Amino acid sequence: MIRMFLYAATLVAASMVAATAHDDSGTVKLVYDQPLPNVPGKSMKAVLVEYEPGGSSPAHTHPSSAFIYATVLEGAIRSQVNNGPVVTYRAGESFSEFPGDHHGVSENASKSERARLLAVFVVDTNETNLTTYEK
Repeated sequence: MIRMFLYAATLVAASMVAATAHDDSGTVKLVYDQPLPNVPGKSMKAVLVEYEPGGSSPAHTHPSSAFIYATVLEGAIRSQVNNGPVVTYRAGESFSEFPGDHHGVSENASKSERARLLAVFVVDTNETNLTTYEK
């Protein structure tokens, strides 16, 4: 079931014009936004994160209502959540972030190949800012 959702979200990413945030090292595109009919006030939102070789995101947090399931679609991503170890996830591998978690490291593990990650949020429907970057 999750594979079917990930496949569908990837197709949506390839075919729809989406809101995009961009910095020097990658892009983040909202590719899915659907209120959950059986959970009033909650939505499922998905973002496609693409890192150029050597790209990274600053340390960040997500809304306190957000549960996140992330899977690597291409390449390899180095990630650190809270004070846990820095872990490298390869294409097909997944991890979760829980409400209130701090994402200290999120980066492409390769200096020569791009990496892509699909992050699926279960979050309050009225939440519009999915990521708050540290300065």
